[in-house]
Amino acid sequence: MTAHSRISEKRGAAPATLRAGHLTAGSTPVRWLLLIHSIPPKPDYLRVKISRRLQRVGAVAIKNSVYVLPPTSEAYEDFQWIVREIEDGGGDAFVSEASLVGEGLTDAAVRARFDAARSDDYRSILEEARSLLVAARRPTPRRRRAAPGAKPATPQFSNEQELAKLRRRFEAVAAIDFFGAGEGQAASKVLGEIELTIRQQRAQTHRQGATMRFDGATWVTRRDVHVDRIGSAWLIRRFIDRRPVFRFVDPKRYAYTSGELRFDMFEAEYTHVGDACTFETLLGQFVPNDPALREIAEIVHDVDCKDAKFRRDEAAGLARLISGIATLCPRDEDRLERGARLFDDLYAAFGGTGHS
Repeated sequence: MTAHSRISEKRGAAPATLRAGHLTAGSTPVRWLLLIHSIPPKPDYLRVKISRRLQRVGAVAIKNSVYVLPPTSEAYEDFQWIVREIEDGGGDAFVSEASLVGEGLTDAAVRARFDAARSDDYRSILEEARSLLVAARRPTPRRRRAAPGAKPATPQFSNEQELAKLRRRFEAVAAIDFFGAGEGQAASKVLGEIELTIRQQRAQTHRQGATMRFDGATWVTRRDVHVDRIGSAWLIRRFIDRRPVFRFVDPKRYAYTSGELRFDMFEAEYTHVGDACTFETLLGQFVPNDPALREIAEIVHDVDCKDAKFRRDEAAGLARLISGIATLCPRDEDRLERGARLFDDLYAAFGGTGHS
């Protein structure tokens, strides 16, 4: 490949054509943004890290160690950050704005590589979305009060979580779908069908009056409460039971008393179900239609389960705040009190307005 190009300064201001963010066609040569780099063989992780970075910004390879993006200001900034990471790792890299000439590497062929990469991403989302649509359309059983030791099923809430994950994946792919790969419309359509199905199920759940309420029940959980139990106790007090009584027990010495409701402990009425934490289980059982609470549930999940399932940026901050509460408050009752103020603020930040 030969290229008539103007080499931009490393980490410098974007060229004027990049700031304009346009891609010309016809008689005017199409301009592209190239990242040309050399990575040392060691450490091994650097090559993997840079490869993932390039995939994340949507770049495609046109030659060995040559990646391309459409010439936009955002692409230029993305490439400059990757240049810095390569250089910090002992490699060499530079960014070039160029027109492609020769060896059959046409502009149309490059655009086809972008479309192929995004089509693969969309097809993966579409496959999972179709499976989720089938699951979402299954009849939802009427919910009944859980018996002691039972694990309440929350298929509707689980479907909403899976839809939220697929939505985020779709939006991430769409953000780097520079030329409109055809499979994107099909994936968007199925995601819309899932959302419609879930909305219809919410309405049905509301009509059935499936959401239960308690008044003065005894709620039992393990001592030394942390994020899932603090959040769950807040959820219980604010949305589920107007006058809850909380007991904190040593699980090795605890003996069940009839009428108690256990949460986040062995054989509890409300605890982890599948990969859902206790907060998610309670939310799906009692308050499934509150968007602000669903946001909080994802954050609590990422902190408690440590699996980055929802990749919530707020998780690290919540984890640090809960750690501070646990350090300052040896008594579980005090942790619940301070934690309640924290979750009240978090709920308001997500636009929550519900009350018990």
